[in-house]
Amino acid sequence: MSKTRYHPLIYSYLKKYQEDPASRVFAPLAEAYRKAGLVEEAIDIAREGLRIHPNFVGGRVALARALFDKKRFAEVVEELRPVVQDVPDNLVAQRLVAESCLMLGQVAEALGAFKMLLYFSPEDLETAQLVKELEDQAYERGTLVLRTDSRPEPISDVADAFQEKSLQAAIEEDPEYRKAEWIRRIELLQGLLQGVERYRSRRASKVDTIR
Repeated sequence: MSKTRYHPLIYSYLKKYQEDPASRVFAPLAEAYRKAGLVEEAIDIAREGLRIHPNFVGGRVALARALFDKKRFAEVVEELRPVVQDVPDNLVAQRLVAESCLMLGQVAEALGAFKMLLYFSPEDLETAQLVKELEDQAYERGTLVLRTDSRPEPISDVADAFQEKSLQAAIEEDPEYRKAEWIRRIELLQGLLQGVERYRSRRASKVDTIR
């Protein structure tokens, strides 16, 4: 029976990790596992590393990539929400959050993340078009876009998994819930923007210090 062989990078990172389990090499090792199709192993090694380095952004992104591959979208958002707040120009994290929120039917949060992507990459025409379409659906026509299926599974046609419902009808179903939900979403968007301003201020301070 032949032994399965993987990319040399896996063995290289694994050797370094075994020599020093407290190092940050767990992040590239997890990513190498993921690319080799060993997604569960990637998740395990990333979580183990994050127990030692809980604030290591590279580790959280590596974990989120693996969780995304397993369609565990809610966990992706949970892992990356502090990352996109503290480091809003981490485009990989922003895109993972945006796409995960969209798959979960959290359109307002997805729109906020996609707008952040566009803020830092204004030349990204694909994201610009997506932002326009989401804004048209969620605001300009006065509609909410809701998932018709509750399973966080990939879909071949995004339109098939959504249905439109008038904003007024949605509010009338449960006024207090809808009111609280929209307040929460507005606060989230405000928090993201405030995070950007704090980040830009820190960057400006560093530049002034260097000068």
